Amino acid sequence: MSDQIIGLHHWFESPPGRYLLAWEQARFDEAVADIFGYHSLQLGMPLLDGLRTNRMPHQWLALGQEAVAGSIAFLETGNGDGALQRRAVDLLAEPVALPFPEASLDLLVLPHTLELSIDPHAALREVERVLVPEGRVVISGLNPASLWGLRQWRARLYQRLGKGTLYFPDVGEFIGYRRLRDWLRLLSFEVESARFGCYRPAVRSAQWLERCSLMDPLGERWWPIFGAAYFVVAVKRVHGMRLLEPAWRTSRQPQAATVPIANRTALAGQPATTAPPWKRTENDNRNIV
Repeated sequence: MSDQIIGLHHWFESPPGRYLLAWEQARFDEAVADIFGYHSLQLGMPLLDGLRTNRMPHQWLALGQEAVAGSIAFLETGNGDGALQRRAVDLLAEPVALPFPEASLDLLVLPHTLELSIDPHAALREVERVLVPEGRVVISGLNPASLWGLRQWRARLYQRLGKGTLYFPDVGEFIGYRRLRDWLRLLSFEVESARFGCYRPAVRSAQWLERCSLMDPLGERWWPIFGAAYFVVAVKRVHGMRLLEPAWRTSRQPQAATVPIANRTALAGQPATTAPPWKRTENDNRNIV
C-alpha cells in the first residue's frame, strides 16, 4: 500500500497532477480562511498545504505510510512552477488511529486521505471522534463520475485484456461524492458546501491541458457534477440532550386545592349579606334592627 501511495504522489508531480493540486489548493485556501478555533490537523498529502490560510495557533501535519525517511516531507510552494520546500512532519499516524483524545480538534483537512486509507469507514469514524461539536472536516477526492474516472475505468478494462496502462496509479477504488455524503450523514455530519472542478480531458501533456482550458468555465455551467475532483466541507452536529435526575431527588409538589370559607367578610363599601331567617342568630337580628 505504501508503494501505491508514493506512486500517486509522483503522479501529482505530472502536468495533470499539478493542475489538480492547483485547483484544490485554491479551494482549501478559501474554505479554511474563516474557520476559527485552536487546534487543526492535516492528514496526508504533503504536496498540498491545506492549512496555509488558516489562523489557528496550533497546526499539525500527520503522515502515515507515505512518510519519508527522517520525518521530512515536501511541500509545494508558489504556483506549481517553483521548487519544493522541506517541511517537517509533526506526527506519524494513520487516519484510522489518531493520537488525540475525544473532542480535541477544531478542524481536520483530508486531501485524498480517504482514498489512500486502508479503511475509509474507520477513518471517518476516527475523524468524528476527535472533532469537537460544530467542528469542521474538509475533504477532497477524485470523482469517479468524470472524464478522468471514465478513462481510469476504461484502462482497467484494457488491462484485463492484457493491454493499456492506467491513467492514475492503482490505489484502490475512488469514493464518489454521493457515497461520501451518505457516510457523513450516518456519522451526524452536515454537508455545509460541496464543489466540483477540473473539467479538462484526461490528457498527460501540459500543452493539451492549456488548449482545453476553456472547458473549465463551460463545465461549471453545463455539467457541474462531472468534474474530475470534488471538495466537501462538513460540520459535526451534536443534538441537544436533557439529563435525567435520579428518582430519589424528585419530590412531590403539594397540589393547590380550593378550601370553602364559612364566613366571608364584606368588602368595603358594600352591604353585608344577610342570612336567611332560619339561619339567623341573635346578633344578626340585632344588626338588622
